[in-house]
Amino acid sequence: MFVQILTVFMGFFAIMNPIANVPVFVGLTADEDDKTTAAIALRGLLLAFIIVTLFSVAGKAIFQLFGLTLPAFRITGGLLVFLVGFHMLQGNHSSVQHPQSREKERGEEKSLSIAVSPLAMPILAGPGTITTAMNFASTGGLQELLMTIATFAVLCVITYLFFIFGEKFATYLGASAMGVITRMMGLILASIGTQMVIEGIRGAFQLG
Repeated sequence: MFVQILTVFMGFFAIMNPIANVPVFVGLTADEDDKTTAAIALRGLLLAFIIVTLFSVAGKAIFQLFGLTLPAFRITGGLLVFLVGFHMLQGNHSSVQHPQSREKERGEEKSLSIAVSPLAMPILAGPGTITTAMNFASTGGLQELLMTIATFAVLCVITYLFFIFGEKFATYLGASAMGVITRMMGLILASIGTQMVIEGIRGAFQLG
């Protein structure tokens, strides 16, 4: 059980990568005061949690609705996760994980809209995160589903702390250390994606 929880946590940690996303968040909220910055972080993470929870719960229903099989989803999801990890290994941000920068609008409500897009989706709850959640949640019963949701909730709390203290943290580590951490997360993420593809291929042969 502990090993499975750790696997789920590392999978989410690598794909959402709160450490590497600190500079992104700091850049999005550079002109905001502390209160607005905290509100943006809280709203973005709550929305990300809701999105991931919905996809985790409705994963099997989506399979049935579109006539998908779990092996096909695992292979496609594994390739997607591997792609994000590969880009991180190169020191780049994958377009799957990060959108192109947009001009930030003024005003409190307009500033808070950053929490919806691009923060909650696609930075935090992008296709890679959703794929990972559905893969973990659909591999077992209610226990695996609850474990997936609870693990992601813990990661959201950790990410919130990273975001709140993000500016000091990024300055303390420096650009070189942040680059090393990003590449390490990319290696882990690429490995997880490869494992998902292997399991998908094995499952496809068993179905056949």
